[in-house]
Amino acid sequence: MNAFGRLFRVTIFGESHGESVGVNIDGCPAGLSLTAEDFVTDIERRKGGMQKGTTPRKEDDLPIFKTGIFNGQSTGAPMTILFDNKNTRSGDYEKQRSVPRPGHADFVAHQKFGGFEDFRGGGHFSGRLTVCLVAAGVIAKKLAATANVNIEAKILEIGGEADLDKGLQKAIDAKDSIGGIVECRVSGLPAGLGEPFFDSAESLLSHAVFAIPAVRGIEFGTGFAAARMFGSDHNDAILNMEGQTATNHAGGIVGGITNGNELVFRIAIKPTSSTPKEQQTLNWETQQTETFSVKGRHDLCIALRVPVVLEAVAAIVLADLLLMEQHIKRVL
Repeated sequence: MNAFGRLFRVTIFGESHGESVGVNIDGCPAGLSLTAEDFVTDIERRKGGMQKGTTPRKEDDLPIFKTGIFNGQSTGAPMTILFDNKNTRSGDYEKQRSVPRPGHADFVAHQKFGGFEDFRGGGHFSGRLTVCLVAAGVIAKKLAATANVNIEAKILEIGGEADLDKGLQKAIDAKDSIGGIVECRVSGLPAGLGEPFFDSAESLLSHAVFAIPAVRGIEFGTGFAAARMFGSDHNDAILNMEGQTATNHAGGIVGGITNGNELVFRIAIKPTSSTPKEQQTLNWETQQTETFSVKGRHDLCIALRVPVVLEAVAAIVLADLLLMEQHIKRVL
């Protein structure tokens, strides 16, 4: 339920307003150099309050290493990393307990867990837990780098605008939230990662990607545009024995297996469910619909904080696949 991976296995735990959130990583090879400084860049990229359009909630997010690291190196034992929750305002959620936010997990969590769920800040459904994914991604990216694999993601558009400030301004003017599209590119991948059908490289990446809250879609290479193309135009001509192709409509994966070309995929991020704009929702105490507006601290555009999280989940998948095919044998 909260774990992913076969050899490089990641488990996340905690709630948005609980004492802490954290991640357990099993299968990291021994000898990987790891210090708190390794996490700073990506943790800072994920933080709210660091750029226009993100939540003002600020956490230090200093990694607390509990197990699996000794003298600045991985031991090969399961690794546990915690992040304290210090800047919480749980009272904002007490007030709205009986009125679940439209588009959020409040209602389904209540139905599934019978009212025992921690509803503060979205509890275990919160984007707060993406800090755990990012931490695992830092380690996975270091492992991938030993195989000369590089992973980068960036925002392509916000609200349909390639000018990101213009897209954000549309939401600001409307006093609403807005979505976006984020692209990930991976270079240096060897051919042969992934399996046909259920464990295809696309299947595994998609599985991990949908662990990022607010993801609504994914496409590889040409994606949905392929439906409007002729086969002769879409096919990528193979140029040499390394598998290099003249075009990359497939996005680096054919038959569920990486082909040695750049891996390219994009994800659609929905607008933040928590918006100050008045909406209608059900009050489950009165069982009547009523006008509702979300108070508290929320992102105007979740997509702004997604690139580093997307890199992380891609790295988790790829580190696992690289380990299975023995492309990562030693990290010393």
